[in-house]
Amino acid sequence: MSNVQTSVRERFATRAADEVADLPPQLSAIGLRKSYRKGPSEVPVLRGVDIAIERGEFVSIIGQSGSGKSTLLHVLGTLDQGDSGQVHFAGKRIDNLPTRQRDRLRNRSIGMIFQFYHLLPELTALENVLSPLMIAEGWLSYWRQRHAFRDRATKLLKTMGLEHRIHHRPREMSGGEMQRTAIARALIAQPEVLLADEPTGNLDQPTGREILGILRTLNRQEKLTIVMVTHDLAIAEQADRVVRLVEGRVEQAD
Repeated sequence: MSNVQTSVRERFATRAADEVADLPPQLSAIGLRKSYRKGPSEVPVLRGVDIAIERGEFVSIIGQSGSGKSTLLHVLGTLDQGDSGQVHFAGKRIDNLPTRQRDRLRNRSIGMIFQFYHLLPELTALENVLSPLMIAEGWLSYWRQRHAFRDRATKLLKTMGLEHRIHHRPREMSGGEMQRTAIARALIAQPEVLLADEPTGNLDQPTGREILGILRTLNRQEKLTIVMVTHDLAIAEQADRVVRLVEGRVEQAD
């Protein structure tokens, strides 16, 4: 290869690296504050939280019960709103969007999994996974694309090792199987960010390790940005970076 060709390739590589470096964080918060009322009292939960999650990063948010970690995750995912401060997604503010736009963003770009799965008991695993697409697309659009959507959902369930549970309802599945179904549901819309609230908290240790293994694989192979809340340091340390919340404030980031 000539020196000229080498120089051109080096310039393009440098430019690509600079463009990536110039990208805003995938998800970030500035000065987040949130309080809840308990009778006549106001209980502060978030006390000015600043956090930035880069694209493709796997971040754990750790803290004791009551530290504000789940509240922070819900505000980041627009399930809840802060009293003050801002939330940004790919450089654009999202916490002040109209409700319908926030719902659309969450349905298409932010996948969420929870400690207690939140599967619909009357639906099969396949139907639970498809449910976000039914909501996002509307009935007519969904009907036209139903075969492609069904294939996508079936593939996701097989990837999760649930090919034998596709037509089973939640009551017929173990905790680990329900959590894997919930992960598949969170991924069906091909989101850019996955928010996980204590995803192993309701599982035994071996099953919890299995779920963490799935999350690590999604992050490393699919470059999926993941933010995971936990109170367990051993689980938190499976991530690329640990953010510690103490009484509603970020104490340190590793």
